[in-house]
Amino acid sequence: MKFFITSKYHFFKKSIYINLRWIGIIGQLISVNFVYFFLGFEFNFLISNIIILFGILSNIYLIFIYNKTQLSDRSAFIFLLIDILQLSALLYLTGGTNNPFVIFLLIPSVFSSSNLSYKTNYLLVFLTTVSILFLTFYSNDLPGPISDHFHIDPLYHYSITVSLIIALIFLNYFAMLFGTQSRLRKEALGKMEEVMAKEHELLSLGGQAAAAAHSLGTPLSTIKIIAQDLAKQFKGQKDIEKDIELLSSQIERCNKILKKLSLNPVEEDDFIDKDLTMKDILNEIILSFKEISKKNFILNFDQYSNFKKITKSLEIIYGLRNFIGNANKFSSANIYINLKSDSEITEITIEDDGDGFPRDVLSKIGEPYLKSNYSIKKNKIGLGLGLFIGKTLLEKNFASVNCRNSETRSGAEVIIRWSNKNLFNI
Repeated sequence: MKFFITSKYHFFKKSIYINLRWIGIIGQLISVNFVYFFLGFEFNFLISNIIILFGILSNIYLIFIYNKTQLSDRSAFIFLLIDILQLSALLYLTGGTNNPFVIFLLIPSVFSSSNLSYKTNYLLVFLTTVSILFLTFYSNDLPGPISDHFHIDPLYHYSITVSLIIALIFLNYFAMLFGTQSRLRKEALGKMEEVMAKEHELLSLGGQAAAAAHSLGTPLSTIKIIAQDLAKQFKGQKDIEKDIELLSSQIERCNKILKKLSLNPVEEDDFIDKDLTMKDILNEIILSFKEISKKNFILNFDQYSNFKKITKSLEIIYGLRNFIGNANKFSSANIYINLKSDSEITEITIEDDGDGFPRDVLSKIGEPYLKSNYSIKKNKIGLGLGLFIGKTLLEKNFASVNCRNSETRSGAEVIIRWSNKNLFNI
């Protein structure tokens, strides 16, 4: 799908980056000019401002010449590299790693780590490390009068470098880790929204078809009665009888077409239009799977329970369908669905007789794009999207979802529980 192809490319918003650069440039201008004019420190003031001017020009280029709204991975790398080199040049003139502002050298690579590709991040971390090492051994003294009496022990001087490099690696590692997880979750949520939108569209079309079948039923019945009267009136006139028979057959054909357009013509679209009990919802979902699966679906419930109707929620239906579909996919032959409801809670347990959840992903169920290290048949490999979508949709509708391996059977077990107070007020 194009959705997953485009999501592999990395971008970040140009306007946000430009604003952040302006903040940095203004901070540099204030610091350099304040130290020179108000504190009277001696350093290469002119070259420092020329270096800052180079940063201003690059930002103007981004605003007026680079006409894209998003910075691509490659473009972002170039401008972040410019930031690193520009700040390194300023630090070279003002004390190197002894300058307290050296900490800002970590910002470009950390900023990129949650937005850009691994390759770009690794390159920026490497180049930042090289800059820190260079500034450790080569730089001008701190601006006077501090340099007249400010002396740093070599051990302390090199410990600054070590701490900067450790901080750089630590911050980038966690930013990349959280950035990757955030991207995956956004992709999965986008996929879920796409599927839900299609489901809404299908139901809307089904509802319109059902309404059309209902509305056209009366005029078609009237036409059919008139055709029957005409057949009696012109009985014996073969040419007219043939036309009337053709008319009657076309009326029947229209009725059949309208019934096919309806999602459930036999039950007059109760599943679309009316509120149902949880038992009815499960029966409808199971019925839809029986049409495409040869496996056994066993629904157990208390025969004497008085199941109340709930407000129709497409999210609940789709969430339950995802968990039942997952059980169907991974089961050997049987899927067991138990429904319990009392005055306080409604609980659905979905079990299968398959191999169960792999141990290494059991604690991560509900996260998208899961991969197990255990060997699994190719036709049963999944991305965890079904579980993620089902869990997200049901929890959004006040359900608690607990996934584990069954204690009574060999397969997986999913327990979905609602407080009736929440379920009946959805």
